[in-house]
Amino acid sequence: MSTGTRRVRIGSIEIGGGNPVAVQSMCATHTRDIDPTVAQARALAAAGAGVVRIAVDSDAEAGALAEIRRQTKGAVNLSVDLQESWRLAEKVAPHVDKIRYNPGHLHHHEKDKPARDKVAFVAAAARDHGCAIRIGVNCGSVDPEVATRHPEDSVAATVESALAHCKILDGLKFDRYVVSIKDSDPRKVVEANRRFSAARPDIPIHLGVTEAGLPPGGIIKTRMAFEPLLGEGIGDTLRVSLTLPRERKPEEVAEGLKIIADVKAGRLTSKGFQLKGLNIISCPSCSRVENEEFVKLAERVVKMAQFAKDSEITIAVMGCRVNGPGETDDADLGLWCGPAHVNLKRGPEKLGAFTYTEVLGRLKTELEALVKRYSEE
Repeated sequence: MSTGTRRVRIGSIEIGGGNPVAVQSMCATHTRDIDPTVAQARALAAAGAGVVRIAVDSDAEAGALAEIRRQTKGAVNLSVDLQESWRLAEKVAPHVDKIRYNPGHLHHHEKDKPARDKVAFVAAAARDHGCAIRIGVNCGSVDPEVATRHPEDSVAATVESALAHCKILDGLKFDRYVVSIKDSDPRKVVEANRRFSAARPDIPIHLGVTEAGLPPGGIIKTRMAFEPLLGEGIGDTLRVSLTLPRERKPEEVAEGLKIIADVKAGRLTSKGFQLKGLNIISCPSCSRVENEEFVKLAERVVKMAQFAKDSEITIAVMGCRVNGPGETDDADLGLWCGPAHVNLKRGPEKLGAFTYTEVLGRLKTELEALVKRYSEE
């Protein structure tokens, strides 16, 4: 827990200022499917989640959120993930305890409108309805202008983006906010959060390794980031972002609680572990996943790629069109999944769209070629 950060209330809990570290998770059900989403939100809260996040990308989902809130009020602290849909803030704010926005995604819509104006709109809605805000910076979706200033240092880019948005909210006299700086590389998560905490020790931090992947590898990566940070008193909330089928999402909460307990007891299981060889990253299943085959595909990719386990190659498997296109660019091979097809990329180069049954064979061909090329260099 961070003792020096200010306290921020999120529904029925407070984080920061010496409060216990709160665990979060995210519904993997489609938000417009009200009954399954209510059931999952309640299941996550019952497992120990202090906050449950739900994605909203449309007016229809905002309408569904109102009913979800009615059925979970008093039992679940709800956070809404707006991603690119910042104008929905005024429609969702009456029904949630926290609003999360991504500084990078603010630039995708109405590009001529200054980011500060968009943040002011979100902050006004949050203020009117007593919501907290999370500034959620992800390595794969940083403000292009900021990224250009740090072409070789993604950590510097994410930290600068976070600090800039803190300055915006501070200027708006809105202080009920937290910050997350996430990366799929746990080493960068540690470095970024250390830098941010040193610059703004007053602001509560949400910890996460984005696209940690399937267990057990995803749990190991998460521990590599969380154990040193929590041990240094950095981190007020956290999420273990695992690629899991819907019915297993409470496992994220259980793993988060276990990490907190282990760090408190001095059981640091990731100490000495190093990332080497094949690196497969995959995003946590959430409501934006358009085909449930995404999780099974990620599992098949892991099995298929074992022949390359000693190669320094990164494969990214993303579950939706929101994060997929940008967050596969830095991988050697990337897949982002749509309703019926999977888009395959070699770095930023698009190789085509394939069915869920076809793509594994093409991916194997590309992986074999990369292994051969790297072995000859």
